[in-house]
Amino acid sequence: MELDSFQEEALQALSGAKDSKALELLRVKYLGRKGALTERFAALKDPAQSPAEKSRLGQQLNEVKRRLEEALAERTVSLQTGPVPSRPKQDLTLPGHVPQAGRLHPLSQTLERILEIFQSLGFPAVQGPEVETEFNNFEALNIPAEHPSRENFDTFYLKTAVGTAPALLRSHTSPVQIRFMKSHPPPFQVVVPGRVYRPDAVDATHCFQFHQVEGLAVAPGLTFGDLKGVLASWAQGMFGSSARLRFRPHHFPFTEPSAEGDLACIFCSGSGCRVCGRKGWLEILGCGMVHPQVFKAVGYPAGTVGFAFGMGVERIAMLLHGVEDIRLFYENDLRFLRQFP
Repeated sequence: MELDSFQEEALQALSGAKDSKALELLRVKYLGRKGALTERFAALKDPAQSPAEKSRLGQQLNEVKRRLEEALAERTVSLQTGPVPSRPKQDLTLPGHVPQAGRLHPLSQTLERILEIFQSLGFPAVQGPEVETEFNNFEALNIPAEHPSRENFDTFYLKTAVGTAPALLRSHTSPVQIRFMKSHPPPFQVVVPGRVYRPDAVDATHCFQFHQVEGLAVAPGLTFGDLKGVLASWAQGMFGSSARLRFRPHHFPFTEPSAEGDLACIFCSGSGCRVCGRKGWLEILGCGMVHPQVFKAVGYPAGTVGFAFGMGVERIAMLLHGVEDIRLFYENDLRFLRQFP
């Protein structure tokens, strides 16, 4: 009963404080280091009290302290902001407000669809950090020190470090593949989605950040034909059963042989239009058989084989929806975003 009376007295005093100075005096009186509540906590050390009694009183004191601190905080805000104006009565004759349902960003929708198709093909998704080391981002991927992508003007280097190694913002999601191979022996197949960074000038088709989905499969006997089959199945799932891919020779340091994958223009069915530059084909991804040097860097034995591929999510979204400027995805203009249910 005495504790109840103390709590009531303190709550009334705090809520009735006329100004901040009076409130501070009351805080010291009740909650200060030598205040009334502190003295009651100190009384718990009395050896005459049983452990059960001390536990019960301790819980009660903690509850009193919580209520007093809440009252103190409320009165502090009240004195700073002044009295809260009374709310007007609700006019029940006014029309109601229908809550607007949220929706996924078009890039999120596209990424989910890409991953859904690859997962149906047996490629689970794995993720990794966006801050990486030069080894994972370059060296393990057979990208030599003199390669242009390792210059400061082509990579975001950080002032901090990862352990003793220079740190950078990953320029592709391939470092996650390196991390995965270091801890997983073959066979396996995975896809790696994520955001990547490159110091590109922002224009209609470039941005300093964008999203990628890369894939990796490592198992005995894999061939370029397996790679083409996986990507052809993905393209048909993404763009429709009539989608066609072609492969052109290319060079990537981390694959050999390497290829660019082109999609038959989905707007003109390959006959040539303004979107595809009258060529009938749209560049959509890069791929190839994993270079032996990459497997050597992660400690895999000689003779290991596998294939890899990578694509830009923004590029896929622009093709799917006929968007001609990548900047529209990042401007948060609701007039644009509401077009994607």
